[in-house]
Amino acid sequence: MPHRSVPVQGPGDEMGRAFVLPGKRATTCDPPRKDAARHPREGNAMPPLRHLVLAIALATLASLVAALPAGAAPAERRIALVIGNGAYPGGALATAANDAGLVAQTLQAAGFDVVGARDLDEESLRRTLRDFTDKAAASGPDTVAFLYLSGSGLQLANEAYFAPVDARIETASDVPVRALRISDYVSRLAALPLRARFVVLDAARASPFHLKGDPLAGGLPLMEAGPGSLIATNAAPGTVGPAETGPYGAYALALVEMIREGGLAPAALFERVRLRVAETTRGAEVPWSASRIEAPFVFLEREAGAPSLAGFEPPRKPLGEIGAREAYAACLARDTLPAYEEFTAAYPRDPLAKRVRAIIAARREALTWRTSAMADTPEAYWSYLGRYPRGPHAWDARRRLSALAAALAPPPDYRALAYDVPPPPPDEIVYVERPALVLDDPVYALPPPPVVFLPPRPVVLVDLAPPPPPPVAYLLPVPAYVPVPAYVVAPPAVVAPPNPGLFHNLHAPVAAGPEFHGAPPGGTGLAPVAGAAVGAAIGAAAARVALPPALARKMDAPPGAPGQIPGRDGPSPSPIPGTPAAPVAGSLGGPTAGPAALRPSLPGQIAPAAGPRPGAPNPAQALPGAGGTPLPAVAGRPGLPNAPADGRAGLNQIPPAAGRAGAQAGAPPPVNHPGTTPPPGNAAEVPQGPAAGVLQGPAAGLAQGVRPPVTPLRPVQPLRSAQPQRMPPGARPTVPPQAGPPPSMPPRLAQPQPRMAPQRMAQPPRPAGRAPQADDALRRMRMDQAIRQQAQQAQAQAQARQRGEAQQMMQRQQQQVQDAMRRQQAQAMRQPQMAAPRPQPMAPRPMPQMPRPAPHGPGSGHGCGHPGGPPCR
Repeated sequence: MPHRSVPVQGPGDEMGRAFVLPGKRATTCDPPRKDAARHPREGNAMPPLRHLVLAIALATLASLVAALPAGAAPAERRIALVIGNGAYPGGALATAANDAGLVAQTLQAAGFDVVGARDLDEESLRRTLRDFTDKAAASGPDTVAFLYLSGSGLQLANEAYFAPVDARIETASDVPVRALRISDYVSRLAALPLRARFVVLDAARASPFHLKGDPLAGGLPLMEAGPGSLIATNAAPGTVGPAETGPYGAYALALVEMIREGGLAPAALFERVRLRVAETTRGAEVPWSASRIEAPFVFLEREAGAPSLAGFEPPRKPLGEIGAREAYAACLARDTLPAYEEFTAAYPRDPLAKRVRAIIAARREALTWRTSAMADTPEAYWSYLGRYPRGPHAWDARRRLSALAAALAPPPDYRALAYDVPPPPPDEIVYVERPALVLDDPVYALPPPPVVFLPPRPVVLVDLAPPPPPPVAYLLPVPAYVPVPAYVVAPPAVVAPPNPGLFHNLHAPVAAGPEFHGAPPGGTGLAPVAGAAVGAAIGAAAARVALPPALARKMDAPPGAPGQIPGRDGPSPSPIPGTPAAPVAGSLGGPTAGPAALRPSLPGQIAPAAGPRPGAPNPAQALPGAGGTPLPAVAGRPGLPNAPADGRAGLNQIPPAAGRAGAQAGAPPPVNHPGTTPPPGNAAEVPQGPAAGVLQGPAAGLAQGVRPPVTPLRPVQPLRSAQPQRMPPGARPTVPPQAGPPPSMPPRLAQPQPRMAPQRMAQPPRPAGRAPQADDALRRMRMDQAIRQQAQQAQAQAQARQRGEAQQMMQRQQQQVQDAMRRQQAQAMRQPQMAAPRPQPMAPRPMPQMPRPAPHGPGSGHGCGHPGGPPCR
């Protein structure tokens, strides 16, 4: 058989057959075929058309890929959880909630989907952190998670804890039970495939808990950041920050300032935060951070042509060649033990060396304790006690030795643990003999550090006003938003958060006033005030931080449900952005604020219980004047049935509506008392039979936009304090049944009456086909004003009664004190008399016997004074 030629295999044949480009010849090992002229494709062959199309498509795709920017990255999602706990019973933290609100607002502007809350109890805090880690797990690998905790932190056995506001910590054993261990949630975030993780603990403060027995080490322990993570604290390990005096804390303000600068990597950003806080507090607080984030990340970017970032730059020369001032800033920015030791070696006689030695002492002790706790052996704890017998963690070491069933004193032949740091010199021991190091303690007399490390802080942050108090429990305060500079923009790869108001308005001011979730303080429900409230609510909605899902479910729970948040009087709106809120009390179309909503809270006042109180208005029953019904009739006041029908309304009265079916112009609507028959003229308005139930039921009231009238159980009685109505001369007063005492009786004085639930008078419902009148809003507004005036009067009377009772109580107490003092004085006067010797009784002396006078005159037989006798002399 003749040999067949094998085509040359080229890169463009899909089926394994090669084509030869023009000008190329296929070479084979076979001799040339004789019929090559009849088969031109096996000689100088041309490629098929489909191959050319495929080659052009591949070239076009390659050109498109090459044209893409080199820095293009997949979409980046950002999530954050911000907590501010400050309402601790043992000592409140004044700025914790404000700091959390300020940081949350800045993260919102940087594109973070932020949820936050304040003053969380243990159960709510655990659920909130668990929900956040679950949210991070479901967000995907291109997610950046940010956790900010402001409050009170504790440390025990080399673990950091965050305390809820209801924690009752009396001994060291209560810490793991009552507080939340930070490492649990840090480990959970580290196990997730995220782009970056931030854990910021603004919690190294003086403890508000007073422990019994062995003390705890102060501040927070030294922690280690995992790959792709950053951990930061407001104070260095083993130290605590000073008490804050302004509306915001120094650490939160510095963090917000550096995020707004833009273009800073995580490590460089927190270096500047440390310098700013040390400068602001004059060395009293030195933050700490550890970063292992390698992926490129910035909170905000600086556009091309923006001014260069001024401020501190790491020196390239040794610290001994740049001067003590610059060397101190450099070692503070590095914040490592070798950097501090290099400073003391280069400038041993400089005044700043004493301050640096105090920082070295705290850092050396923290490193020694961490090494011992990680080893967790008796030899390790004996070694720590050998170096620091009275150190901050000495009681932790003894507790661990007891748990390991080891003796507190080491045996003579034990092998000491080898540490990476040398033992402390004698001059450092003075700084680590207390539970925590306070750098501004006057006992140490540390010299003040240099005052300028960075450019001055922006004036808008220096003069930032405190936020208004939030009106709802758990809600974070909303500070006034300060726009970022025009050259600072958000990274283009960041996905917009669900609430993108600040993210899309970085450079525009946003009105971030308080969003009312109840009756506004002093609100009247008028149209101008309602419009202003709506405008403020729009700005607040753009800057408001959403509650975590666990707290949102609590807020949406029905009244009386387990775990519901005790709220104020009136309905509580939905805290979730984008959901319709409940009507605002005191506004048009919403429930009216009652006396309980207008009454100021007094110290020690008990929160009202859920449900109607005895003598209080029933939420299911309409108040007087609601839905177009008249107010209760009061004797001697305008608006009585026998008032002149001239169309004029008296005080707190509503003018009659013109054009109402079955009513005359200027005449008040008839009022039907229970057990009476309506007049014939109103028979068409009051349907009887089954139809009456339909028109008078709740469905009719809802269809007309008002609540259905409620028939009172008895007629409304007039007030006893009302004056009798004046009658024209010659007219005889007519006394309606059950209207009060007869006219011949003198009027009684006004007596304080207990507050009773106002009952509304029965009124025929409006016809179903009547269109809403133009003056309905005016009627509602005037009725709201009348009800508020009544509530204010009731409140004033209640306050007067309370003041009278308080005065009487004080008088009784003063009288009791005076009586007690008089009794004491009388007893003191009796005591000397009782102590003196009693006089001995004297024998009675015999009285001399006086001789009786002889009878006057010779024997008459009768004495003087007797009949027939002589008179007595």
